[in-house]
Amino acid sequence: MRVLAIETSCDETAAAVVDDGRQVRSSVVSSQVDLHARFGGVVPEVAGRAHLELLTPVVEEALARAGTTGAELDLVAATTGPGLIGSLLVGVSAAKAYSLAWGKPFVGVNHMEGHLHAAFLEDPDLALPAVVLLVSGGHTMLIEMTRDGRYRLLGQTVDDAAGEAFDKVARFLGLGYPGGPAIDRVARGGDPAAIAFPRGLLHDGYDFSFSGLKTSVVNYVRKRPDVELADVAASFQEAVVDVLVRKARRAAADVGARGICIGGGVAANSVLRQRVVEVCGVDGLAAFVPSRAMCTDNAAMVAATAWYRFRRDGATPLDAPADPNARLELE
Repeated sequence: MRVLAIETSCDETAAAVVDDGRQVRSSVVSSQVDLHARFGGVVPEVAGRAHLELLTPVVEEALARAGTTGAELDLVAATTGPGLIGSLLVGVSAAKAYSLAWGKPFVGVNHMEGHLHAAFLEDPDLALPAVVLLVSGGHTMLIEMTRDGRYRLLGQTVDDAAGEAFDKVARFLGLGYPGGPAIDRVARGGDPAAIAFPRGLLHDGYDFSFSGLKTSVVNYVRKRPDVELADVAASFQEAVVDVLVRKARRAAADVGARGICIGGGVAANSVLRQRVVEVCGVDGLAAFVPSRAMCTDNAAMVAATAWYRFRRDGATPLDAPADPNARLELE
């Protein structure tokens, strides 16, 4: 089954062609990072207009790279939420139009479920059950993924998401946008043990809290304006990663998981990736760390999820709306 998928939930315009939910024939991503950098973050109206300009050439390139045409597709999919409503509408409307024009079924995909399936594109034999740590600009979730494709929410952030905390701290430190890569880069020259920043909710269940950590960084730097920024960045990053990994490790032991998988934009962080591999080695678990290209928003993961959803639930009605507040379907 050949699937064309479109992803426009935020500031990446992406299209991909994937066979049978696993074989990536093409994956094209047009980033808007430079467009939004001058604003210090994503501007929804700017993102929506950029998607309108970029989507058609991105889809055409994805089809060309895959060596296929609309007539040879079996399915057309798009992210329907969560995300920015203006951006979502561009991708969903285009996918529905292609579906009608080519006479192919349409499948709407939850963006977060897409991240859950990203690892399967590079490791089809991913061992289940697994604990999946989804960390992005808008979400921080611990999910148990079982053999039958069901998801159970173990914990989530009660305030800021991890990626949001990275962006806010980077902006405060004057490191630019996007904050995650900027802090990761600067932290390499710092001492992660230089400053003992707090670990929110470290010993309290599986929920996360990063708002207090962000405030602690701001207060510390204001009181010590001459502090080495590399040490601040490294210590902040260490605090975030420490909480994420410890909770994922504890969850894996508690539910009897066979491995730990990470996904979402923050999963591209070098320290998080290294730490997950290390603890899985110690605990005898499989570590599923997707390539950085599969951690950030892309349409290949949407295509993989659409293939699975179509086989399980069939096509999505063409009158199904985009939902900026869509929730992951859980047990």
